[in-house]
Amino acid sequence: MSFELAMLAASCVLCLVQIIVSSHAASLQRGYRWTASSRDAEVPPLTGVAGRLERALRNFLETFPVFVAAVFLVRVLGRESALSEWGAGLYFLARLIFLLLYAAGVPLLRSLVWNVAFVGIVLLLLASVWHV
Repeated sequence: MSFELAMLAASCVLCLVQIIVSSHAASLQRGYRWTASSRDAEVPPLTGVAGRLERALRNFLETFPVFVAAVFLVRVLGRESALSEWGAGLYFLARLIFLLLYAAGVPLLRSLVWNVAFVGIVLLLLASVWHV
């Protein structure tokens, strides 16, 4: 398995972890009866850690499809290189750190780390068109 695909697999695991952690945090705040309900009634937004975990998950889900596409482009085109490895590694590591910072409520550094993940995707896309 290439490094890029390994980072994709690791990012899939990170996604599942975020879904589980976010849903349990929401259940702790709203109660497991709410979790088991049809959720038809309006509820106030989640607050504190539960709210931050929910927003971190939504943020992950915004960038993850582009990361997946970029990894597949690199793989299908046979453009694996140091550039694509750096891109995939930066994305995964930055997304992991982003989750921890967001959950902890760290504002500015969290945004800087988000940019690192974005750069990771850009590096993958560059690798797909520019073979080094």
